[in-house]
Amino acid sequence: MSGPMHILTRDDDDAPNCGSGGGANTFFGLRVASIFIILVGSTFGALFPVLAKNSSWLHVPKFVFDFAKYFGSGVIIATAFIHLLSPALDALSSDCLADGWQAYVDAHGHEAGGHAAHGPEATANSTIEDQQHRVLDSAMTQIIGVAILEFGVTLHSVLIGLTLAVDPGFKVLFVVLIFHQTFEGLGVGSRLAYLDLPPKYRWAPYAGAALYGLTTPIGIAAGLGVRTTYNPDSTTASIVSGTLDALSSGILIYTGLVELAYALGCMLAGCGIMALLGKWA
Repeated sequence: MSGPMHILTRDDDDAPNCGSGGGANTFFGLRVASIFIILVGSTFGALFPVLAKNSSWLHVPKFVFDFAKYFGSGVIIATAFIHLLSPALDALSSDCLADGWQAYVDAHGHEAGGHAAHGPEATANSTIEDQQHRVLDSAMTQIIGVAILEFGVTLHSVLIGLTLAVDPGFKVLFVVLIFHQTFEGLGVGSRLAYLDLPPKYRWAPYAGAALYGLTTPIGIAAGLGVRTTYNPDSTTASIVSGTLDALSSGILIYTGLVELAYALGCMLAGCGIMALLGKWA
């Protein structure tokens, strides 16, 4: 093969052994059972904050919700960096990929202009951010924000479900994912619980929790269906999973930091005022 596409594809004769055939076929009964076990754990994690916020009989104190809100932001941000961005970089740096994926200097998005804005550029953006804050409380804005979060989490959940279905180290990964999906569900559910919606949209948090609960089981079921042919280490799988993980990571980092940005800004304003007063007193 010649031409520009050669740097992004690898001739079959030069391809390394990236694992031919399908995934593991052991513990099939337990893999099937994992569909329902993770369905229960994921749904409970996402649905509990919504039920607790809207049910008077649970009597959950307000400070618990305040904790859960920012705990959820921490879960979302950690998921983005640890469980999405890192695996994405590993997948897109796989030896199964052609040299073009690793040799291209901006392959991982480490472009100088892509870092956080400073100075005049950040100041110029402040006016736009002020305008955005004025419409933040509208029902449609809230729904769109949570929908973006759900989209990122859904991609991630389907991929890890697919991996669980064919992974040779199933038992360890299964136990880890039960806790992972439950805690991630709490993070998503805490966002859903804080949606301030008119009566006609009151169903949205419950629908969001149900959607989250279904995504990983769907991924597991799909993985079991293709377990004899799907190779998670193949070139195509590495590119697809790496790209989708990176996309999900960016979405979760954005949605997680947006929740903290206002509170952090208020805190920094207080620190700045006291630091200024410290010049004279």
